[in-house]
Amino acid sequence: MPSTAFDSRNEDLIQMLTQSGQLKPFYELNSPMRPVVDIKGKGQVLVLCANNYLGLADHPEVIQAGIDGLKEYGAGTASVRFICGTLECHRDLEERIAEFIGTESSLSYVSCWNANEALFPTLAGPDDILLSDELNHASIIDGCRLVSKKVEKQIYRHSDLSDLEEKLKASSSKACRWVITDGVFSMEGDVAHLPELIELCEKFDALLVVDDSHGIGVLGETGRGTPEHFGKLGQVDIVTGTLGKALGGAAGGYIGASSRAIDVLQQRARPSLFSNALPATVAYSAGKAIEIVQKQPQIVKRLHKNVETFRKGLADLGFECPESPTAIIPIMIGDEAEAIKKSKALFDMGVMVIGFGFPVVPKGAARLRVQMSAALTDDHLQQALDAFARL
Repeated sequence: MPSTAFDSRNEDLIQMLTQSGQLKPFYELNSPMRPVVDIKGKGQVLVLCANNYLGLADHPEVIQAGIDGLKEYGAGTASVRFICGTLECHRDLEERIAEFIGTESSLSYVSCWNANEALFPTLAGPDDILLSDELNHASIIDGCRLVSKKVEKQIYRHSDLSDLEEKLKASSSKACRWVITDGVFSMEGDVAHLPELIELCEKFDALLVVDDSHGIGVLGETGRGTPEHFGKLGQVDIVTGTLGKALGGAAGGYIGASSRAIDVLQQRARPSLFSNALPATVAYSAGKAIEIVQKQPQIVKRLHKNVETFRKGLADLGFECPESPTAIIPIMIGDEAEAIKKSKALFDMGVMVIGFGFPVVPKGAARLRVQMSAALTDDHLQQALDAFARL
């Protein structure tokens, strides 16, 4: 076939990424996600880059629950929720999620990306304003972009409460003001100033939306996320999150809100009206994951201990790591090619840590991102710290 502008453009991009050392490798795993995985062509590698925060991705009870769901309901619903795609296990899961995160009701989606794309276009009105933290996740950014052009959208400086307050004051004529933030920011590992955000939203009669995908299962004494961490469980208007990280690691997402808001989402949100429901296997396994967290809070305590141990170990080695109670530990490098080089060096030592650069993070702010898991043993942590010492 003759070359086209489309083919040339793609070829040029891949060549540029390859020559600059920015091309991302995609490793093939020959084993379940666990602390040590078997990677095709490499062998056994210690994983410090997964969202498997509580080690539940290969937990026997979570696996068995998925098998039970498959046997009970088959591979999938083959339909959207309002036609014939709502199963009893969806309702059971949504009740469990709402109770766990402290909202009146919840609705499940095939991913948190879908949930965030459903939320804002469905519930924001033409006289509203959306105020979004500048470091919010890409799914929030895209969800806001899908909102009608009649809805004003502004970005406030990252965790800058003064900037946000000024924008709230200036938008007093709006029907509804939305303040939107990640609970835990995925690249920085820092936590939203939730108590102050709640206070501001109460002061200016604004809605607070928190995407707690990296907080759920991680923060709080019993793993209920950023609101529990600050003693504010049940005080956030709308909470979105994922089932694909700490809560089983398979897939799926959710929105937790008032019962009436969930009713509107069920009736009007395009991602659930025009997309198949969550597979029963995921509904069962995620429900079991939440049950395990509720019955075994020591898993959350183990995660917190691992975070403390590893942060101290990195600090003792002289690495620059911003302070945070979360399971995300960014190690600032600066130069993108250098971050990727260090990531490859660690991989050669049998430790999997990913280097991130532009456009995932700003230029000049490349980093290695370590993610802790409750499943990592003391020996795993020492193995990883030994590799960083050699690095």
